[in-house]
Amino acid sequence: MSDPIETAIFEKLAKADPKGVGGKSIEPADVAKELQPEQWQRMLPKVRHCALGLMRQGKLTITKKGKPVDPNAFKGVIRLRLPTEAETAAALAALPPAPENDED
Repeated sequence: MSDPIETAIFEKLAKADPKGVGGKSIEPADVAKELQPEQWQRMLPKVRHCALGLMRQGKLTITKKGKPVDPNAFKGVIRLRLPTEAETAAALAALPPAPENDED
């Protein structure tokens, strides 16, 4: 079962950036308003948290003033966009290595 927030983010991005080249961005508030039009402010932190997780996986880029942010230290107004190949590679390189199963 997929996360409805994640689905909404990628649907909005598909409309904004149909070629999927990582050029166009969306506001997290637009995603929150689509999910809960009446109480979108309550949904906004959840959207931001989901976007942060997607950024750490290399599936999304969070930007501020058009530049990618440090996922460990950002605040304020942000936008979401699809990552470039270099941004995906950098995010995946930053992940901790997977533990190896060393069975004796």
